[in-house]
Amino acid sequence: MLFDRIARPTLYRLGKNDPEIVHERTVRALARLSGVRPALTALHRIYGVDDPVTVFGVRFPSRVGLAAGMDKDGKALAAWPALGFGFVEVGTVTRLAQPGNPAPRLFTLPRSEAVINRMGFNNAGAEALATALARHGTPPVPLGISIGKSKVTAIEDAVADYQASLRALHTYADYVAINVSSPNTPGLRTLQDRGALSELLAELRRTTLDLAKAHGGTAVPLLVKVAPDLTEDALAELLDVCGEQEVAGIIATNTTLERSGLDPAEAPVGKQQGGLSGKPLTERARDVVRFIRAEAGDQLPIIGVGGVSCPDDAERMLAAGASLVQLYTAFALHGPSVVRRINRTLAARKGAGY
Repeated sequence: MLFDRIARPTLYRLGKNDPEIVHERTVRALARLSGVRPALTALHRIYGVDDPVTVFGVRFPSRVGLAAGMDKDGKALAAWPALGFGFVEVGTVTRLAQPGNPAPRLFTLPRSEAVINRMGFNNAGAEALATALARHGTPPVPLGISIGKSKVTAIEDAVADYQASLRALHTYADYVAINVSSPNTPGLRTLQDRGALSELLAELRRTTLDLAKAHGGTAVPLLVKVAPDLTEDALAELLDVCGEQEVAGIIATNTTLERSGLDPAEAPVGKQQGGLSGKPLTERARDVVRFIRAEAGDQLPIIGVGGVSCPDDAERMLAAGASLVQLYTAFALHGPSVVRRINRTLAARKGAGY
């Protein structure tokens, strides 16, 4: 309530009501906080929850993670666990540094509890992230790294583009998310088609095995992030490919191109191009998770993301078949208290069948 009534209005007033400015300033502030250990310790006492679970061979201290997009270049890695996140996913990063799409490209719809973005994978590039991680280290919780295709790279050259990012970053990742489902990079979603996805995953899987052999370790788990806009037939086909290529798990879902569920007062903003996240995606994301669990059983663990904004949403996502959940929009709109509420509820009700 304090964040909604005071902190968020103040941030937007100082940021000239530009959500991207607010976002950038927040990450910069958290990056500075990352170097102040006493503050991190104090925050963790407030927001941290011990609710461990092991998924695809990785131990997570809690089941609530930060979704990709919030901290693309890993600038505030030490701060997120202090705010209660049990794992952090950075990115999406691409092989080549790129500025993303022209601004304005980020829009908040507070009445709908939603965000529309057409950021376009703006990031400093995979090598820059690798350099930062080598210099500053990884967070004290599992680190996921989301990789995508560089905009200037042709679809037929996508495999080599993803491989370059994987080679640069595999050492630092507890898992790597293969983003083939963002609506903001032209042609990217065609990589969800059977032939293209099979080739991509086969080559990336081979690359992980070669890297593990060369470095004397184990292969980094690969997860595929799927769009909520796929038909059930297309999603079933995608899951077949993921099973054939021994993918470690699925992240469901990315943002949607649909615009149902918006508050009528925000219909004009809803016409903006880009992917919609937040409350309007809640039911669809949960349906996708439920479908994946029904189709794949325990073969493909699921990270559920999309419209998780309260403990009930998280519990329903886990009951639908997810093993972990991620937050983005709810955190952006309501602050870290939502992380604490969800974590504490899940920890208190552990053993309820998920």
